[in-house]
Amino acid sequence: MANSASMSIYVCAAVSLHSHATFVTVFNGLNFSEWREQVNFHLGVLDIDLALLEEKPADITDESSDTEKLKRKAWDRSNRLYMSFMRMTIANNIKTTLPESVTAKEFLKLVEERFRSADKSLAGTLMAELTTMKYDGSRSMQQHVLEMTNTAARLKKFGYDCG
Repeated sequence: MANSASMSIYVCAAVSLHSHATFVTVFNGLNFSEWREQVNFHLGVLDIDLALLEEKPADITDESSDTEKLKRKAWDRSNRLYMSFMRMTIANNIKTTLPESVTAKEFLKLVEERFRSADKSLAGTLMAELTTMKYDGSRSMQQHVLEMTNTAARLKKFGYDCG
């Protein structure tokens, strides 16, 4: 009976993980900041972000306490699910260029380093867009201001305060 209950928990976790992944913007190489924010949020909500919050515990030995064994098991599970979640939300053409055997924290850092220039390029595009926006009367003033506010909010993710 306990085995059946345990199995249903893992099935529910997998279904929940997949359903959360469907709400995350797919990482396409140009949207790292937005993608990372969404991944961290969803995995935090699911309470499986231990691998990102804590360093990898020491390997299990014969002398390891039960607490150490449980902590390592929880960390390994968190890391495995975090990696699976990230891979589910990355475009296939990018996924094939990324390494398989790293921790979730290392993986995020590697992806950030590889695609940082794309984020900077997007920030430059948004800044140019914001500085050249003009009200042309083709829509309401409210829509124009809303578009400018949204662009400024997107720039804020890159560290620009358009205040």
